[in-house]
Amino acid sequence: MKTTLITPCTLGVALLAGSFCATASAEGFVEDSKASLMLRNQYFNRDYKDDGSKSQIREWAQAFIAQYSSGYTQGPLGFGLDAQGFLGVKLDSAPGRTGSNLLPIHDDGRAADEFSELGLTGRIRLSQTELRLGTHYPLLPVALAPATRLYPTTFRGGSLRSREIAGLNLEAGKFDRVNLRDSSDNEPMGVAAPNARFDRSARSNDFTYAGGTYQWSPALELRYFHARLEDIYRQDYAGFNHRLPLGPGALRSQFRYFDSREDGQARAGQVDNRNATLNLTYDLGGHSFGVAYQHMTGDTGMPYLMGADPDGLSEYLYSSDFVNPNEKVWQIRHDYDFAAIGIPGLSSWLRWVHGYDIELPASLGGGNRSETEKQVQLAYVVQSGPARGLAVRVRHSWYSNDFNNTAAFRDDRELRVLIDYKLDLL
Repeated sequence: MKTTLITPCTLGVALLAGSFCATASAEGFVEDSKASLMLRNQYFNRDYKDDGSKSQIREWAQAFIAQYSSGYTQGPLGFGLDAQGFLGVKLDSAPGRTGSNLLPIHDDGRAADEFSELGLTGRIRLSQTELRLGTHYPLLPVALAPATRLYPTTFRGGSLRSREIAGLNLEAGKFDRVNLRDSSDNEPMGVAAPNARFDRSARSNDFTYAGGTYQWSPALELRYFHARLEDIYRQDYAGFNHRLPLGPGALRSQFRYFDSREDGQARAGQVDNRNATLNLTYDLGGHSFGVAYQHMTGDTGMPYLMGADPDGLSEYLYSSDFVNPNEKVWQIRHDYDFAAIGIPGLSSWLRWVHGYDIELPASLGGGNRSETEKQVQLAYVVQSGPARGLAVRVRHSWYSNDFNNTAAFRDDRELRVLIDYKLDLL
C-alpha cells in the first residue's frame, strides 16, 4: 500500500488548525462541521483500432473518499480545517492493459493493488477574504483539475480569495507541487506535452496565478486570469458568459481567449499560442442545442499544467485534448434533461467534435492533419429512497485521426461506466 507522507508543510497546517481550536472558541468550528463518504466506482475500456503496439486499455477500480470540513472559530479572525482521505482499490487490471490513469503503475508494468493519500487544508477567514494553505483542488481556467478519474489531480500551496466588493471575486495563489490523479506522490510541476509539443522532462517548483470574476449584471459574467509556470510558460486568459432570453428559450454565449508564451529559461522549449473559443447554446424546454468553434494560431500547441485539463472545447473529451498546433475545431452538441417529460434525474448528451489544419512533427504525420471524436452519455441520479443521490453515468466514444500510430492519440472506441454515491456523515 502506497501512502502519501505527511510533509512538514502538511503537518504545520494540521498543528496550526489544532492549536486554534484549542485556544479559540470552537463553537462555530464544531457546530458547522460537515463530513461525508464518497463511494466511487469506475470501469474504463479503450480498444485501439490501429496497428500500434498496444491494443487495449481496460481497468476497473473502486475509491473511498472521506471528506471533512469544519466551520470557523468565533471572532473577527476565523480558523477552519478541511481534510480529505482517499483510498483507491484495484478490482481488475493486467500488465498488458494498464494506462487508464485510475491506478498507479509499478516498474514491472503492473497496476498497484491499492493506493491512498491524505490532503489537509487550513483556512483563515477575515470578513469576506479567505486564505487557504495546504492541498488544493483548482477549477480555474488556468489550472483545471476536475475529478474525471477516481481522484482529481491536486496541488500543494496557498491561495487567497476575496469577495469584499459585491459581484467581484478576486483570486490569487501559488503552488509548488502537484499530486497526479494516479499517484500518491507530490512532485515538481510540468507542462502537458502529448505529440512532442514541449519537453516533457521540464519541471518547475513555482506556479502562480491571479485574476477574478465580475458579475457585471445577472446575465453577464466577465473573467480574467494571469498564470505563470516559472521558467516554462506564461498565460493570460479573458472570457465572458452571457445569457439572453430569446423566443421561448434562452441563448447562452461563452467566449474564452488564451494567450501563451514561454517564460524565463523556457525549459520546455518555445511556447507560442493563441486560442479563441466561442460556444453558443440554445436552451428550450429540456433541450440544449450547442455549436462551438475554436481557433488556434502560433507556432506551438496550447500549454496547460501536467495532470490538469485545458479549459476549452476539449473539456470531458476522452481520447484527445484538441489543442494541437494550428488546430481549428468545430463542435455540435445536444443535451437533454428528461425531467421535461416527467423523468427527473435522467439526462443525456450527444457530441461531435472535429479538429483540422493540425501541424505535427513529420515523425507523427506532418501538417494538415485532422481528428474527430463522437460521444454519447446517459446518466441517472436516483431521486428518492435509500439510494437517493446514487449517480450512474455510461459514456461511449468513437475517436479517429490521420496521425501516425506512434502519436499520443490513436483511433479507438471507449466505454466508461462511473458510479458515485455520497453518504453524509455530519
